[in-house]
Amino acid sequence: MRAVRLPSSRTVRAAIVASLRHGDATIDSTARTLEVSARTLQRHLGRMGTSHSEMLDEVRLNIACRLLADPNKRLSDIAKFLGYTNASSFSRTFVRLMKIQPIVYRRQRLAGTELPVPIRE
Repeated sequence: MRAVRLPSSRTVRAAIVASLRHGDATIDSTARTLEVSARTLQRHLGRMGTSHSEMLDEVRLNIACRLLADPNKRLSDIAKFLGYTNASSFSRTFVRLMKIQPIVYRRQRLAGTELPVPIRE
């Protein structure tokens, strides 16, 4: 049996970003990018105290916060880029994680108001 080199959390996040760019941010896609099985990745993330879905939420949230800084980007375009089925699905997740509506976050960010801090990458 060959030894499997397990990825760091930073490497997993980078693989998730790559998966998002290809429109397939599933655990299977991320595992393929990392050249490990989905089950191995799932176990490894569990030992790290997280899961693929939690890391996907973190990555999406950090990207969303950056994209919301551009007033010319529509919420529906941001949602689509991040792999959400629609803008309201994106908004619900954003509110769950940030406790603020994305449009309010954008307004406050553009006004220079203090904002909630997204999850660190």
